[in-house]
Amino acid sequence: MELWIGITFAAAFLQNMRSTLQKYLKGRMATLGSTFTRFGFGLPFAALYFAFLAFGLDRPVPAANGDFAFWALIGAVGQIGATFLLVYLFSFRNFVVGTAYSRTEPAQAAILAFIFFGATISFAAIAAILISIAGVMLISLSRNDMGFGGLIRGLLTRTALVGIASGTLFGLSAVSYRAASLALAPSLPQPDAIMQAAFTLVIVIAVQTVAMLVYMLAFDRAELVKVARAWRPALAVGFVGATASFGWFIAMTLQQAAIVKAVAQVEMLFSFATSVIVFKEKMTGAEAIGCALVVLGVLTLLLA
Repeated sequence: MELWIGITFAAAFLQNMRSTLQKYLKGRMATLGSTFTRFGFGLPFAALYFAFLAFGLDRPVPAANGDFAFWALIGAVGQIGATFLLVYLFSFRNFVVGTAYSRTEPAQAAILAFIFFGATISFAAIAAILISIAGVMLISLSRNDMGFGGLIRGLLTRTALVGIASGTLFGLSAVSYRAASLALAPSLPQPDAIMQAAFTLVIVIAVQTVAMLVYMLAFDRAELVKVARAWRPALAVGFVGATASFGWFIAMTLQQAAIVKAVAQVEMLFSFATSVIVFKEKMTGAEAIGCALVVLGVLTLLLA
């Protein structure tokens, strides 16, 4: 099995944990504060990973350049917006529609990668991405007794548009991070996906933390107080989020972002397994079909 596949599976599992923790925090603070915890409390762990590689293992440190700075900034801003919109969706009654549409991220990443970099993927990979997206959306909708008809009817609703925008920004951040990480390779004696990913992560998350901190100090200091009071669960969000992001950055340095994000749809399977095994919820026929589609899509990608 290729390295990026195992890393993607691990990152998807951790992202499921982070999402669960952020939903918990959403009840204790506003969308802005919940979004900030992912970055602000993740920064120490990102710095720790980088320091361990650079000083503990004495791996060469890459040098930033113009291309890296540009794409890292685009990715950082895009991810802040995407995360804010995703957390914001939880405040809608019909948030499931928006969440389902946000899952179109892999397809949007493929389109954006083609537009910006001319990157192409095979027909089999495109089909696999669409199959996995259909499976994830079916699982999301079936949990709320809503079929694809409801999804279509809700296409032009505010919730759906927020979900699509979230998916677009997540896709943009994914392809940007890959471009930023790859831009570091010429400054190293030889390409080092792990070090490139660690350097990209620590720079990006530092930019995100400073940007959000400045904004909150200027416009919403009360929210910072709420964040500080919830530091224990926020620290857990930061650790899990930074570790998952480290995994994503490595995987996307090794493989196209759209393919990595499509394989990452297994996160939905982890979420579903938790509800069935831990909470003893029953599986419906639609959910079983959705799971099968996700598995089929991922397997098709891995065998393509």
